[in-house]
Amino acid sequence: MDAVRERYQEKVARHIIAELGKKRMAGSFAPTIVQAKEEVLKMIPEGSTVYRCGSTSLAEIGFWEAVRPLPGVTVIDPYLPELSPEEGLEQRRRGLSADIMISSTNAITLTGVLVNLDGMGNRVAALSFGPKKVILVAGMNKVVPDLEAAFKRVKHHAAPLNNIRYGLPNPCVETGLCSDCRTPTRICNMWSVIEGHVVKDRIHVKLVGEPMGY
Repeated sequence: MDAVRERYQEKVARHIIAELGKKRMAGSFAPTIVQAKEEVLKMIPEGSTVYRCGSTSLAEIGFWEAVRPLPGVTVIDPYLPELSPEEGLEQRRRGLSADIMISSTNAITLTGVLVNLDGMGNRVAALSFGPKKVILVAGMNKVVPDLEAAFKRVKHHAAPLNNIRYGLPNPCVETGLCSDCRTPTRICNMWSVIEGHVVKDRIHVKLVGEPMGY
């Protein structure tokens, strides 16, 4: 990243972090993915239970491989390939009582509003209530001006890409475009818009100066 772009990303991030603070949420900025990964790993106390939610941002940097060796840390992981669908559901239920949930956000506005869309709802449920701490790692590519832009980003960018990633038989896998389908495998079912929190700093957003995820 060139110096001008890096300075720009940090200035925008600092603005968003200040806005998050007004909403009783916390934020921090790392210019690189490597630094962000190191800083988030240090936020996990020894002996914690950590809930893994679906996140390309974390998977693509090998985050979960780095978490598992941490002293006394137990990962609640519904994505283990050996789990049956029923066992995966049980892991998702367990995750709601975890010490920490670590994931990403589909979009974040310049005013610090978090916008997410789920198929099953386990991630948006945990964002709102359950785990004692929520850490969201988001590249600055997920920053949008306002709520309208956030909804458009999620429906017309993140959702089709995630459908393609999962290999689901939904129309956007073929066209790349959202058709507001009603297929049984639709992943666009449950919206979450978080404008603040009663529990101060329960949600911490780690903004990253390099693109991450979808």
